[in-house]
Amino acid sequence: MRILQFTYIIGLLLISTPSFSQSAKQQQLEEERQRLREEIEQMKQLRADNKLKERSVLDEVEAINAQISTRQNLIKITNQQANLLTREINANFKKMEAYRKELKVLKEDYAKMIIKSYKSKSRQSRIMFLLSSADFAQAYKRLQYMKQYNEHRKEQADGIETRTKELQKLNTDLSDQKKSKQVLVDENREAQDKLREEKMEQQALMATIRKKQGTYTKQIKQKEAQASALDKAIEKLIREAIAKANKKAGKKASKKGSATTFALTPEETKLAAGFTSNKGKLPWPVGTGRLTKKFGRQPHPTLPNIQINSSGVEIETRKGEKARAIFEGEVTGIQKVKGAGRLVIIRHGNYMTTYYNLDNITVKEGQKVSTKQAIGEVRTNPKTGRAIMKFLVFKNAKKLNPQTWIYRM
Repeated sequence: MRILQFTYIIGLLLISTPSFSQSAKQQQLEEERQRLREEIEQMKQLRADNKLKERSVLDEVEAINAQISTRQNLIKITNQQANLLTREINANFKKMEAYRKELKVLKEDYAKMIIKSYKSKSRQSRIMFLLSSADFAQAYKRLQYMKQYNEHRKEQADGIETRTKELQKLNTDLSDQKKSKQVLVDENREAQDKLREEKMEQQALMATIRKKQGTYTKQIKQKEAQASALDKAIEKLIREAIAKANKKAGKKASKKGSATTFALTPEETKLAAGFTSNKGKLPWPVGTGRLTKKFGRQPHPTLPNIQINSSGVEIETRKGEKARAIFEGEVTGIQKVKGAGRLVIIRHGNYMTTYYNLDNITVKEGQKVSTKQAIGEVRTNPKTGRAIMKFLVFKNAKKLNPQTWIYRM
């Protein structure tokens, strides 16, 4: 009987172990699903806020493309959750079957014990069983046997009660899991319907663009030229900031130019090390927003036959959203940039972060700032109604990919 019980326990452990990892995975998927749902709601709100503004067809296509991509990810995550729930439900069915078999064996064994006890239930028969012992040692062994037998009966009764409760809990869990799965299936069906609507809207907008592709291509090239000029202005400001800091530190310019590398004090070296150690974990430069342009050379989101280049990332956010420092440091520059609001540069040792297209600046040059401290407000374009901030990361005078530094960007 003990061997049989041990076999069942091992079997149940083998069934139960995967559920721990599955539960952790389910929680991870649920967090990702909620994040994607929030992102879609933000996109919908931004599009609704800007509906009456003079947005170009290119902007509309870019926005709908991003929404479609995010919804496709949401559908994918929801499918993964439903599939994981299916596996959990199947695992619980197997666990219930194992519990039922064990409960059956426990009940049968308990019934035999009860019958045996009933046949020898009289106190006199138990006393005679002890008195009929050949010697004291045998009597002692018989007394111990009777004690162990009673304890075993209690263990069996407790085991039956425990397994019965566990079966009841499994039944409840299965019911909840089935309901959760149905919710996911219904949500996915609704998401698929919305995705079809968005794709139809996308196709209609793309048809409009194809009719005037030459015009839109010209507009894109003009924007690229403006962005390039702006990048050069930013790079100049960065070099000037480095030169100014090095001059203050007493470092003389070399042939290569000290305006490309910071001369660091021990305190600045420590700050730079802190920035480096937080790579991939730094907060977003806005509390709420979505990435509208990635770093580096890439196909245009609407006209993929045209290549564009981005020295940083662009983030669209809500009207009135605050820009914030991604790490502690010192404000080394605040500049007015034509067509892009104001630019704020923050130094973190030999790293620099730039935030531009801001209004209502709340910091000043030379001021120390802390992580997530508000530094201004993202400027909303009065014509398009869009609030877009461009964000760059430099190490000395070298541009880095912000997406590798910011958490989940």
